Amino acid sequence: MSTGTGNDPFGENDDQQALRKLARDVAERELAPMARHWDETEEFPQASWDALRAADLFGITIGERYGGMGMGDVEAAIVLEELARVDVSSAILAQLVFNGPPRAIEHLGSDALKERWLPIAASGEGLFCIGISETEAGSAVTHMRARLTADGDGYRLNAYKNYVTGGHKARACLVWCRFPGSEGAKGIGAVVVDLSADGVSIAGTHEKMGLRGTSEAELAFDDVRIGPDDVLLAGDASNSNAFKTLISHINHERCGNAAMCVGAAQGALEYAVRYANERTIGGAALATLQGLQWKFADMATQLEGARLLLLRAVHLAGPHGTPPALETAMAKAAANQAAKFVCDEAIQLLGGYGYSREYPVERAYRDIRGLCIGAGTVEIQRNFIGSNVAKGATTVSAGWRNPLIG
Repeated sequence: MSTGTGNDPFGENDDQQALRKLARDVAERELAPMARHWDETEEFPQASWDALRAADLFGITIGERYGGMGMGDVEAAIVLEELARVDVSSAILAQLVFNGPPRAIEHLGSDALKERWLPIAASGEGLFCIGISETEAGSAVTHMRARLTADGDGYRLNAYKNYVTGGHKARACLVWCRFPGSEGAKGIGAVVVDLSADGVSIAGTHEKMGLRGTSEAELAFDDVRIGPDDVLLAGDASNSNAFKTLISHINHERCGNAAMCVGAAQGALEYAVRYANERTIGGAALATLQGLQWKFADMATQLEGARLLLLRAVHLAGPHGTPPALETAMAKAAANQAAKFVCDEAIQLLGGYGYSREYPVERAYRDIRGLCIGAGTVEIQRNFIGSNVAKGATTVSAGWRNPLIG
């Protein structure tokens, strides 16, 4: 992200610049050398996890009371961009802590949940995952079948969650599910499940096109005991308030997704520029050709536009708030599409080398392709943006309004 000064409304302060430098140093020294290995072997990037933990980077968004740094979405985006610039699979480890279950627990959970799980998140002792999608309920979240039944002072959970990122290695899972009497969006809430509990099993993992270091697991929950202190947000069968709260909280994850896309695209652009300056034809560098310079212009312009939309969304969140929905949807859609364009053009600029797994740009393309699906597809973002614009919605900044509505 930009490190402007003076009148730049998004200029980074000294602490943010120091955090960016730390994240970049860790990424280039520890993550980059192993990135291809995790992709080729589909192994969990344990060395990346250990490096992030040693640098105390997992505690960025966790409150100081629980051993973290108490920072917000701006700082999370800075770190995620720098990590994804060299390896998106490793960046997702931080994303799951920054913008996944621990963030929800701190914002929405009871003191008991916070005391139990947040120190583990801040110290990097355990990975967290989130269980939302099911075989027949992906983007159509309200079709989920995961359900709680009453059991004394608590519940029993029966669920089968699909595409749970890192679920095979996680310590705990935030499971969205139906509370008793739930139908449609009404009564959907969430519980935090210790994955070592009786009744939890790993049904399998998916072999993916990209993001191969952080597999997507299928988790089965068979009559798992859920105590009162395991409930993050109880669903009320008479309304959809809990579901709406959970949906709005995904804005953190969507901004993190956008930050990783910006980072991966930045890395691909830098690699392509370096290659074009080093490769010569007839004594002249490829970078001197006007046609290729136009490609760089388009790549940089789309990337910077996405970056600015992301910066607006995370700055509007403030130190401890939630990024607004419309701005977040715009940022994610723009970042997803910019990353696809930039990484694709980087492959084209390298020619045959770009298509080879010996060079990192094709891996970046495969990785960000998954980010265009996760945390709400590009199409879901466009549906949300379009329907709100059609109603004359105004974004938070600059009082923007649909000119056709007034």
